[in-house]
Amino acid sequence: MNLRAKVYVEKQKKDAEAKLTARLAFLKEKGLSPEGIQKDATFRQIKASIRKADTRLAAIKAQEKLSQERAQAKVEKLAAKQAAREMASAEPAEEVSEEKPKKGKKEQPKKGIKPEKKKEKKEKKPEPEEKK
Repeated sequence: MNLRAKVYVEKQKKDAEAKLTARLAFLKEKGLSPEGIQKDATFRQIKASIRKADTRLAAIKAQEKLSQERAQAKVEKLAAKQAAREMASAEPAEEVSEEKPKKGKKEQPKKGIKPEKKKEKKEKKPEPEEKK
């Protein structure tokens, strides 16, 4: 339901209620019983238009509530984002300045440092001592 239509629907309901009271007064003046009044076609038609207006107003209220909740959620989300940014900027800069390898390039050893050899040398057997 269109939220801008709320004013018009309220006006329609108010007009229908005025018509209903006028019709009720007319039928009582005519001398009809309460059962006869309930059977009157015009009376039922006016009551139907009031019910229709109530239904429309309920739909408008539901949409207003939904849009209000969305706006509140949006505000909370923005506040959470800003809080996260502030926390990130408050952290020490040392952690951020660590060297990280660039994507796509293999890690190369730095100059002056030789990689350790994986092979182990076999130990020589001690030679038997000569007797003197």
